[in-house]
Amino acid sequence: MEERVINILLVEDDEVDVMNVKRAFKKYKITNPLYVAGNGIEAFEMLRSHDEAPPEVPETRRLILLDLNMPKMNGIEFLHRIRDDEALKRTPVIVLTTSDEDRDRIEAYNLNVAGYILKPVTFANFAEVMVALNKYWTLCEMP
Repeated sequence: MEERVINILLVEDDEVDVMNVKRAFKKYKITNPLYVAGNGIEAFEMLRSHDEAPPEVPETRRLILLDLNMPKMNGIEFLHRIRDDEALKRTPVIVLTTSDEDRDRIEAYNLNVAGYILKPVTFANFAEVMVALNKYWTLCEMP
């Protein structure tokens, strides 16, 4: 099933949330590679090739899990940047955030996110979200 591997980029500045994602992956044996960026600038750099070297996050079967509230470049700014980039604009992005603001949700969907999920409070619920996302995206046909 090697071709079903999804290269997941988690764009998240909260270490507890990063730890929860990693714990959920380990507990439920999610073996997809997980890359972590602490803000939108770092994430953008990880998605682009530099000096003829390949990008840190492989170009095939990518999925981005994106927090909105981050320093340096927030999630909405990041979405604008990748949607304006010809090589990155089709990359599926799922917003995983604490923001329940209508304006954030509307703007995210206007920037073609594949989903907008409020971060669950408990680890058990957080893990359920990770398992569901993994199962769904593993089944999806992606470039």
